[in-house]
Amino acid sequence: MSTAINLQNLSVVRDQKPILDSITFSATNDQRWVILGANGAGKTTLLRVCAAQIHPSTGSAEILNQRLGEVNVFELRTRIGFASSALAAQIPNSESVLNAVMTASYGVTGRWNEQYDEIDHRRALRVLSEWELSDFADRAFGTLSDGERKRVQIARSIMTDPELLLLDEPVASLDLAARELTLRLISGYAQSATAPAMAMVTHHLEEIPAGFTHALLLQDGKILARGEIGATITSESISETFRFPLRVSYQNGRFSAISA
Repeated sequence: MSTAINLQNLSVVRDQKPILDSITFSATNDQRWVILGANGAGKTTLLRVCAAQIHPSTGSAEILNQRLGEVNVFELRTRIGFASSALAAQIPNSESVLNAVMTASYGVTGRWNEQYDEIDHRRALRVLSEWELSDFADRAFGTLSDGERKRVQIARSIMTDPELLLLDEPVASLDLAARELTLRLISGYAQSATAPAMAMVTHHLEEIPAGFTHALLLQDGKILARGEIGATITSESISETFRFPLRVSYQNGRFSAISA
């Protein structure tokens, strides 16, 4: 099984403060990782390194067998699907949903003078259908609800058939129905035999889709625990991660936590 992410003794320092500290972590292409931790734990920074958006201050990061600092990151990024609210903010409100997804083929967020093949158009329509967005193809991105925007972000991130898919809080701020719809779709995609390696950041156990296989727990920029999801997400480990007594439950493929 090939390695999609290989981080060795990696640190990211900003203003002389370590955001990530001595991270060693690897993921293969058949694994689906959830990254958990409190605010400020370094989750999004870790995901941005994996997305080739930022470089480590020390240590090494190999993404899809390409070492950051020795590779053209613009070419590498075309092999990575990355869905985040920061990227969504770059999509013009007037852009149609179809174009918001299709422009991922060129790595741009607004259609300009690019020429798209019929195969691009057909793939964009197929991806919209898979993420239950067909009825929104001609809608302006700025008119969508939060839940619809989140699904467009994900659809855009898989438009290029990536070898690695990274999701940064894909259901944050959604209402219950929108959250459950999005999680159902992510779960189905994650369990597909053709899906790429995946990593998803969240704060909440309830937001972990069924089908995710591994968990990484971060605290203050360091790895607290990692491994197969059932053995890693326990009452003890989650309580330590969030520095608060919590009781973890697991039912029907989903986790939850309440105060202990």
